[in-house]
Amino acid sequence: MNEAQHKPYRTLGQHLQYLREQKKESLAEVSGAVEIEEKLLARIEEGHERPAEDILLLLISHFNMQDQEAVQLWELAGYDGGESGQSKAEDIAHEILSNKSVVVVIGLDGRTLYTDAIQVQNTDAGIVMNFGQLNSKKQAQPLARLGMSHEQAEKVLHELQQALLRSKYQRGPKSLPPTTGENDEVV
Repeated sequence: MNEAQHKPYRTLGQHLQYLREQKKESLAEVSGAVEIEEKLLARIEEGHERPAEDILLLLISHFNMQDQEAVQLWELAGYDGGESGQSKAEDIAHEILSNKSVVVVIGLDGRTLYTDAIQVQNTDAGIVMNFGQLNSKKQAQPLARLGMSHEQAEKVLHELQQALLRSKYQRGPKSLPPTTGENDEVV
């Protein structure tokens, strides 16, 4: 078996590795940001495996790739063949990078992701929120991207306000410690 057959996605993997190294991120940091196993990312970078479309979209978003570079990466992975004359990669890259909301559905696994950084963008289609976690250099590392209509954003805002009010005012009454004085009655 020759090298090309053994590593069919070698060029794609090299490009992803280059992008990761340019950001000075480890395999663990990038795999954590896109929520895949570190071993899988290593196999992708080595060219042994092609990332699923949703994983490739997350990597494109994580590396903040420009349209043309995203299209090239998409085509290196062998994902193309749109119906409109444009490749599917061009359609997807344009959608990602034109601030339209993109929904990638990944099965829920019950984990709660905590964030300490947010960037909110207002688009014609609605609101896009980019959540992140600050690293040791106080730079926000992408964690999740969530898009919604303006109407849904108003509902979310209302629910957040209600939750914060409940948290603030429904903590329950503060109890005084029992006293043991002579004239105190214990009920």
